[in-house]
Amino acid sequence: MWLIVGLGNPGRKYSGTRHNVGFIATEEVAGRHKTDLVEKRGRYRIGRGSIEGHEVLLAEPLLYMNMSGPVIKDLLGKFDIRPDNLIVIHDDLDMETGKLRIRKTGSSGGHKGVESIIQSIGSKDFIRLKIGIGREEGIPAEEYVLRKFGRQEIQVIKESIQRAADAVEAIVSEGINKAMNRFNSILIM
Repeated sequence: MWLIVGLGNPGRKYSGTRHNVGFIATEEVAGRHKTDLVEKRGRYRIGRGSIEGHEVLLAEPLLYMNMSGPVIKDLLGKFDIRPDNLIVIHDDLDMETGKLRIRKTGSSGGHKGVESIIQSIGSKDFIRLKIGIGREEGIPAEEYVLRKFGRQEIQVIKESIQRAADAVEAIVSEGINKAMNRFNSILIM
């Protein structure tokens, strides 16, 4: 079984912001595979489904991004899923808007949600699907990530979310190496 987790911040205030592209991509995967995400005890939304015959759990932690780790640790334990069958979808400030990158392992790169996961599960060995959100000079990162996408970026992000869902499907059905070869060099224009 795979655990696919989109990172974001809960609540209407953060809906559609750059920091919530992980939620948006997870909801795209859920929609494609007719998987309803149901809230559980205010800690996460979760749905069980399948991709190309592989059983998957789709989840969105409902705590702030920097507190995602304990929720993911609980889900891994509850469903007896190994960290190498965990896919975390999140934003990346250091990549151009719309670019995707899949990683097998590594540091948090300064991402508070990823850092929380690493500390909570005690491992860096889980798959990350990063979605580039760009960066704007002169705006503090913590402010920038909570902004909505500009009009000129909307189409790029929509296409990027579609490609992110394609990448999740490829990881699950074809394996991480084939998915990395296929998606790491793509930039939506």
